[in-house]
Amino acid sequence: MLLLFGQTELPPLGLEPRLLFSTLHFLEFAIWGAWFVVLGNYLNSLNFSRKDIGRIYATMPLGSVIAPMFMGTIADRYFASEILMGASHLVGAALLFWMAYIKTPRTFYWAALLYALVYAPTLSLVNSLVFANVPSASRDFPTIRVLGTIGWIAAGMSLSLLIGRGQPVNNRPLLLAAILSLILGVFSFFLPHTPPTATESEIPFLKAFALLQDRSFAIFFGVSFLITLALAFYYSWTALFLEKHVRVKPEHVGPVMTIGQWVEIIFMFTLPWFLDVLGMKWVLAIGMAAWALRYGLFTMGGPLPLILLGIALHGICFDFFFAAGFIHVDQTASRDIAASGQALFAVLTYGLGMWLGTEGSGWLNQGLTRESTDPVTGEMVKVTDWRAFWLVPCVGATICLVVFVLFFQIN
Repeated sequence: MLLLFGQTELPPLGLEPRLLFSTLHFLEFAIWGAWFVVLGNYLNSLNFSRKDIGRIYATMPLGSVIAPMFMGTIADRYFASEILMGASHLVGAALLFWMAYIKTPRTFYWAALLYALVYAPTLSLVNSLVFANVPSASRDFPTIRVLGTIGWIAAGMSLSLLIGRGQPVNNRPLLLAAILSLILGVFSFFLPHTPPTATESEIPFLKAFALLQDRSFAIFFGVSFLITLALAFYYSWTALFLEKHVRVKPEHVGPVMTIGQWVEIIFMFTLPWFLDVLGMKWVLAIGMAAWALRYGLFTMGGPLPLILLGIALHGICFDFFFAAGFIHVDQTASRDIAASGQALFAVLTYGLGMWLGTEGSGWLNQGLTRESTDPVTGEMVKVTDWRAFWLVPCVGATICLVVFVLFFQIN
């Protein structure tokens, strides 16, 4: 059947590939959601310093910088995507099992970095597998990708069953992630064969430097990098903040953190409407404003409903800035550097920005934490000046918002 402009109607996505790719995304993000948000709480229970916790959290964004530039190029030339996906998650399962029993900061750091190097490439592989095997990426991908968010939620909700009532966070989230990684590793070998594309070896951000010749685009990239420094504070420290300051029980921290993902689902489906009504500039600005508001709520330290509102803002923070940001890059970059522009945006934000922000937040949290005697138990406990800690990303996000609104223009 012919549609307007001479386009042929694409066939619907079959049930079997939809189930395969939906399961793929569900497991991919359930693995990450099972352990990452409560890792700081677990490491704190092992008496790791706040600086060590920050450095360990920084391994994932560091892997996101290194892996796309090296492992991604090798994979494009020599490995089918489903084979690399399976092998990566089988190795990742072994590393997660090992991490669950490590008790020293230095060894945990290197194990976490090795895991980041094998896991980070799979975040792009899950997308490339879908894009290569569905009739219409723009039509089919969103309804498949949303299963990733649901997987993250399901893993977070399950933590209330894995952590004993009134007990500190244990190694069971890591063990759950290892089991899920093992399942996905085996499952991946049954995905449709997706051979390597044998693309030209390149360092994406060098090819995409042409984008920075446009003043507004350079401002967008710069602000994106800076606001991701603030994002790192949230991912690394909110769970520990909830447990130690807000007094959320350890077994409830994971489920509480999923509030942001529930809201993300709603805004993921409504984002096209907001872009059409408000335009790209103001959607991005609202996303940045949500970051500043979230950290402003956190500086208040309570009551609980305001903290929960801050967590719920994740849906706007993520979808209105990062999801919209990838769309903006796609709409702005010329076709010959479109993929390179996406890679540059990912490396600057999820990679370099998150890495520096996580490392810096660890040093800051360590500096704002002191030991004092608990008046009830008489034990030595760590007390953090959370108000001062959250004020830093609040001010940073506000400055980014002002610069963006004043100087960014859509041509």
